Amino acid sequence: MSKKPKYFIVEAEALPEVFLKVAEAKRMLETGEASTVNQATKVAGISRSAFYKYKDAVRPFNDMLHGRIVTFQIMLKDEPGVLSSVLNIFARTGGNILTINQGIPTSGCAAVTIGAETSGLEEPVEDLMNRVAAQEGVVRCEILAG
Repeated sequence: MSKKPKYFIVEAEALPEVFLKVAEAKRMLETGEASTVNQATKVAGISRSAFYKYKDAVRPFNDMLHGRIVTFQIMLKDEPGVLSSVLNIFARTGGNILTINQGIPTSGCAAVTIGAETSGLEEPVEDLMNRVAAQEGVVRCEILAG
């Protein structure tokens, strides 16, 4: 049985320099600034072995939430117009909603799962979540996956 990975959010300044350089090399490869791993690692100032050792374990937090499909879990009060107001927030901020799943309301609340493509957001995902959470009728808003 394999161990489940644990994740931590750590301030960049507290990380060993090699992790930051791996993230930089990955960014260069993704943006096309470097066309090969050899070129990216040379510019970043790390060895290819260090890159390959950490490349799957290092990812900037922003990359996990921006420019990707993010799944939001939102608990809404069972009141007319609440879901519509949440969807309007997504539309105004540039979120592209791909899926909406709403459960049948129980105890006056309904769980809604929204899958959204976030590369067109005009603000950070955290700000979108804060806007949704502050909307009247929203009990809770969190990210399930992203």
